[in-house]
Amino acid sequence: MTEPTSQPMPDVPPAEVVPVPAPAPGPLKEPATTRPAAPRTIVVTGASAGIGRATAERFGRRGDRVALIARGEDGLRGAAEAVERAGGTALVLPCDVADFDAVDQAADRAEAELGPIDVWVNVAFTSVFAPFTKITPAEFKRVTEVTYLGYVYGTMAALQRMTPRDRGTIVQVGSALGYRAIPLQSAYCGAKHAVNGFTESVRCELLHDHSNVKITIVQMPAVNTPQFSWVRSRLPRQPQPVPPIYEPEVAAEGVVFAAEHPDRKEYWVGGSTAATIFAQKFAAPLLDRYLGKTGYDSQQTDQREPASRADNLWQPLDQAPGSDHGANGEFDEKSRSHSGHTALSEATETAGAVVTRAFGSLITTARSGTARRRQR
Repeated sequence: MTEPTSQPMPDVPPAEVVPVPAPAPGPLKEPATTRPAAPRTIVVTGASAGIGRATAERFGRRGDRVALIARGEDGLRGAAEAVERAGGTALVLPCDVADFDAVDQAADRAEAELGPIDVWVNVAFTSVFAPFTKITPAEFKRVTEVTYLGYVYGTMAALQRMTPRDRGTIVQVGSALGYRAIPLQSAYCGAKHAVNGFTESVRCELLHDHSNVKITIVQMPAVNTPQFSWVRSRLPRQPQPVPPIYEPEVAAEGVVFAAEHPDRKEYWVGGSTAATIFAQKFAAPLLDRYLGKTGYDSQQTDQREPASRADNLWQPLDQAPGSDHGANGEFDEKSRSHSGHTALSEATETAGAVVTRAFGSLITTARSGTARRRQR
């Protein structure tokens, strides 16, 4: 599954990033070290399409064992084939993340068949594109149960297994809309705001307990995913992501990097995410007025929506054979396959980790020398 859009903003780096030379824009490339020392067990929810699908495949390219959770069985089969073609091991686990018992049982199967879970990635969501007054209570509840409680249940299942072992990483796929809400997506925006607050609380508790289990969140920009073709919509025209749009593979790169560097509280993928978060912090009232004027038209194409449009709110659209949608949506021509901002952030984080390790090694050496001198 996939992430909704953020409003168009200029590419700027986040405050915590120290500018360093970034790779020139171009096709995505694998990091120098593409495989971990040993295969890990990864769980990805929403793995049948969009960001979840691209993330699962990227872990597969690293040789990992990937448990795939989603409702659509044909989409899951397609994801499993992609993971195994990439060099990983796949386990298909059809599951509605709004059902905790089903999520817990899927986690049991993942550990029984693939081994102890090392990384759990929450991606699954659903949404309704409509003014709030045109969303029914049942629809709003359903979006909240999948998009918010699905993350809660996935995190619960992961922590129940990781905490006794005192190791593991949870990665939440967030959105710029979890900071700056936009019109026509009230249920989704509310859920993503809730995910941010919930994740912060859990992170504080893990820090209090001095736990080696890590939790981090990756805030996403507009991404070219199939959701614009299958989300429930009451808009007169076809929903669309608002540029700049990124391919799901860019989002997946951010997720895998966060899983490798989980000490940081959160990551921002794409300069538009950083710009949106900064603008909300310093000019929220102006954004309210701006989005009130532009937020309806900017989220729709010129193409009229058919009256009989199917959606995946209650039932998956990639269930029957031949209905696999893959990771990418219909906006490839408008989408970017590279984020200079993300490359910059990753380079800075990696360099910082190297410096921190080196500094720690120097401190340890100095302390050892001092101890030896005292013993003399």
